[in-house]
Amino acid sequence: MRKKKKTRQDYGIMKMVIAMKKIDVHTHLIGNICGIGSEGELTPIGGGKAIYASGKVIQLIPEKYGDKSLTPETLISVLKQNDVEFSVCLQGNYAGFQNIYTYEAALKYPDMLIPAGTYDPFFRNKQLVIKHLFEDLGIKVLKMEVSNGSGLMANHSTVDLNGEVMHEVYQMAKEHQLICFIDIGRPGNNCYQVEALSKAIRKYPEIIFIICHLTAPQHEQMNILEENLKLLNLENVYFDIASLPNNTKQPYPFFEAQGYIRKALDVMGIDKILWGSDFPAAMNYCSYEEAYTYIEESKIFTREEKEHILYKNAKRLFGGLIK
Repeated sequence: MRKKKKTRQDYGIMKMVIAMKKIDVHTHLIGNICGIGSEGELTPIGGGKAIYASGKVIQLIPEKYGDKSLTPETLISVLKQNDVEFSVCLQGNYAGFQNIYTYEAALKYPDMLIPAGTYDPFFRNKQLVIKHLFEDLGIKVLKMEVSNGSGLMANHSTVDLNGEVMHEVYQMAKEHQLICFIDIGRPGNNCYQVEALSKAIRKYPEIIFIICHLTAPQHEQMNILEENLKLLNLENVYFDIASLPNNTKQPYPFFEAQGYIRKALDVMGIDKILWGSDFPAAMNYCSYEEAYTYIEESKIFTREEKEHILYKNAKRLFGGLIK
């Protein structure tokens, strides 16, 4: 008999009477699944699933949210159901670049969606891409994924995050006054270059950097997180906490993820942590509601800390980009 998944009610946790304001800084839209990762091209096969050229099948989109795509209407419906004011739609290389699809969605729903753009710095004609995305279209957010699973280092040799290739990216972000999200993958991989990233960031105090997934600490990696936070404790560095429950692989209410956030608040202060869900892929592990209620109903954060994590920090950084 299949074991029933425990719900929030099973833990004696009930929904708060007054929902807290929320902004989701880490979601994704998928017009067409067209990813290329370390296991080759990714092809949709229906039911939210996709298959790599290696034969590996993954559940990319929870079936209830889409068959072969994730539309802006689906995302907005989820945001409204959960009292989320707006969302920043990042590029997720695992699904393939969705620059134009995301931009057009934000154009259609400017009060709910902010688009991020991306590109491969090895594109031969990258200047044409940069001009169109960040000048012609006026996208103000850059998302760079450098992971060796589905990011930059999945398809290229190891790239130094403090080297020439990436400094061209940072300089571009500086010139176009972009907010820069960067996903450095997981500990133990060649892409996970926290010290190099810290050195690079120090050269660009004008750029707001947001490190995805709180540097992606896995189960029982508090020591790694502490070291990363010390290296990245810089005035222009922020962190989103998307997918922390997925990475720690603990049951709701995700006590280990809560502990990681507590440590980040203690080191970085109240103004540097941003909530994100990593919708839709992360919802294969937990529900969208659980992705914020584990913070909202936690006993180890003050009301003020929760308000900053879930809403105020994102409002300060991105509120001016909503129309």
